[in-house]
Amino acid sequence: MSKNLKRIPGGVNAARGYLSAAAACGIKRTGPLRFDLCLVVSEVPATAVGVFTTNLVKAAPVILSRRHLEDGKARAVVLNSGNANACTGTPGIRAAEQMTNAVAVALGIDADEVLVCSTGRIGVQLPLPKIFPGIVMAADSLKASPAASMASAKSIMTSDSVPKQSAYEVSVGRKSFRIGGMAKGAGMISPNMATMLCVITTDAGVPSSYLRKILGEVTSKTFNCITVDGDCSTNDTVLTLANGVSKIAIRTAAEKKAFAEALHAVCADLARAIVADGEGTSRVIELTVKGAKSEADAHRVGRAIANSQLVKCAWAGSDPNWGRILDAAGYAGAFLDPDKVEIAYDGVAAAKKGMGCQDAKGEARLRKIAAKKEFSVLVDLHLGKGEARLLTTDLTEDYVRLNLSEFSL
Repeated sequence: MSKNLKRIPGGVNAARGYLSAAAACGIKRTGPLRFDLCLVVSEVPATAVGVFTTNLVKAAPVILSRRHLEDGKARAVVLNSGNANACTGTPGIRAAEQMTNAVAVALGIDADEVLVCSTGRIGVQLPLPKIFPGIVMAADSLKASPAASMASAKSIMTSDSVPKQSAYEVSVGRKSFRIGGMAKGAGMISPNMATMLCVITTDAGVPSSYLRKILGEVTSKTFNCITVDGDCSTNDTVLTLANGVSKIAIRTAAEKKAFAEALHAVCADLARAIVADGEGTSRVIELTVKGAKSEADAHRVGRAIANSQLVKCAWAGSDPNWGRILDAAGYAGAFLDPDKVEIAYDGVAAAKKGMGCQDAKGEARLRKIAAKKEFSVLVDLHLGKGEARLLTTDLTEDYVRLNLSEFSL
């Protein structure tokens, strides 16, 4: 990490010129009344870009937010949990529009300056009579405080067990800019986004063309490189707002490098937090595939291994089963010579030239590594220079219990 990059407390309110607030509307069906809606607002017009789900089944808020981002500007984001507003047809689009209209009225801005995100149960219409009062309540209680930021992060949780925030301050000469964000996600987490909502705010001034480009690049290396269960959601969204309040404009190569590093740091923190909070998981595994014929092949092998239920179940049982890893690599659809493959756990070889290479003492050492809460796995194909890194998890019985029904969301 660059010495000019300093971690600071907070999330969406860490950057200057942003306010947030949460409200409890009663959208979630079970349990006590909890925060389930929030607003994130820039006090001045902001450049805004987004990255969205690759699922062909896109939720209404995804469709509407993409439309509102066509001019590269936004002032506010409204987010709710407990209801995804997905697979809800034309009424769902209208409901998303009504949410943005209500926010626009409450804040005195245009509706097309408002972006919307939803997460929760699929196929159920939004309870707008509950949501409208919550929007007013949140608009009336907007604050720039860390407490407001934390409440907002809590309001978007569904099966998450903890709120997820990250923020940094970046020195540029004698000045500095800040960047922070919040995310939610614990299940339906797979490469090419994850079941996640993420809002990132910065007080740097960033041209929309560059912001769009760098957000895409950073997303591909962070949120697109995590997987818990291999499922791709209908609602995945990463939004970034840049309001320029710091008076630092990102123009030069050095400034762009500093901004890219800071954006990557926030996204990497949030991506790791999502994996660590994965539904029914007990371990986080950093998987590296190297020596592939191409980067695309490295990603194919990585995804096959990271999403293999057999591999993940072995990890849940503290079993460093290299055979299952090699098997998954073999059906990934990539160039592969099994006689060249090497597999290692935390740097300790488990297989060389496609065969096990440890005696009983070495296997015991590997099992000890696989019993850790976090460990690394390296798969070297020895075919080229392609490389990919992914964060993944094990798979326990608790995942099945948690996903027997969505009615608890």
